[in-house]
Amino acid sequence: MNQFKTSLMLGAAAIALPLAAGAQPAPRSAFDNFRLAPQQTVTGLYIGAGAGVNFLENSTLNSNNTLATGLAARGVAGRGQAIFEPGFVGVFSIGYGFGNGLRIEAEGNFRQNDIDKVGGFRGAGFTNTAGGMQRSYGAMANMLYDFRIPGVTWMVPYIGGGVGYVWRDMHGLSVSAPGGVSLRSSDIDGRFAYQAIGGAAFPIASVPGLAVTAEYRYLGTQPTDLNTRLVNTTNGRVIGGGTLRSSDNNHSVLVGLRYAFNQAPAPVPVAAVAAAPAPARTYLVFFDWDRADLTDRARQIIGDAATNARTVASTRIEVSGHADRTGTAAYNQRLSVRRAEAVAGELVRRGVARNEITIQGFGFDRPLVATAMGVREPQNRRVEIVLR
Repeated sequence: MNQFKTSLMLGAAAIALPLAAGAQPAPRSAFDNFRLAPQQTVTGLYIGAGAGVNFLENSTLNSNNTLATGLAARGVAGRGQAIFEPGFVGVFSIGYGFGNGLRIEAEGNFRQNDIDKVGGFRGAGFTNTAGGMQRSYGAMANMLYDFRIPGVTWMVPYIGGGVGYVWRDMHGLSVSAPGGVSLRSSDIDGRFAYQAIGGAAFPIASVPGLAVTAEYRYLGTQPTDLNTRLVNTTNGRVIGGGTLRSSDNNHSVLVGLRYAFNQAPAPVPVAAVAAAPAPARTYLVFFDWDRADLTDRARQIIGDAATNARTVASTRIEVSGHADRTGTAAYNQRLSVRRAEAVAGELVRRGVARNEITIQGFGFDRPLVATAMGVREPQNRRVEIVLR
């Protein structure tokens, strides 16, 4: 029996292990099908169900009335303990998530544990052997909160608690007592109940809204009074009666599924598409020193200007010539006009109407780079094309 309990406890620990490791994000490859999009929370209606192992604490049994008197007459103290086998637990819930981590839900639950033995009753010939089982049925109202761990997207831990009402069904309790009698009880008593919940959800990315859950629950109730009879085992005659007052505290480990309706799919990252740059409206064409002829690079730039003039629906093209600060002002004025005329001629050759082009020369009066007189600055030997 102890070996069986140990195996169940190890199994429960294995189920609960992910909760303890919640702060350690697993490699993405290992949990690729269980990833959760960052900031995704339960919003709206959801349902859930779970099942697992239930460990019912020993229940103290206190007898009263003629039951206690009958036991005392046989030299048996009217106080003992019911010791239970590990059992089964199942829950079903329907709830609502507010989208900020907070959830409320209504829960129905069922638990069942077989009686291992009854101990503690002291008296000559009292064997402490027993049979029967205990079942409980409950309805709870719970409030829970989902947490976010920075950098962890494959699980969402949560805690919560609830209050409600649980009916305890002591079914077929039979305890042999000395003198050819036995304690027998088959009764149902309902009491106020409360519980604490801790768990984690592991969302399944391929099914939006669906998650595997693993959790621990502690359930406690007020003591229950179970009608009990003292029966003559020879003829079945009831020779005394009263109640056994019993406590009820459960520890449960469950795994389950939860489905949130109307849960939006995790957003798929979309690569940003760079907007096409707007066509340029200003172009610079540079010249060699004391020259007004066009280089291959200059013709390429003028070609771009001619093409974009049609793209931007230009109505006027200003072509302005400039020179560096070597030579006389009069010479550089004429040189800047010749450079502007060379550019305008290439624009016309590229399909721009001559009446759309205005030409002007500024000599060395408007340098792009300020220099002293006599300096051959390449960036000042230029023509500026402006699309209007």
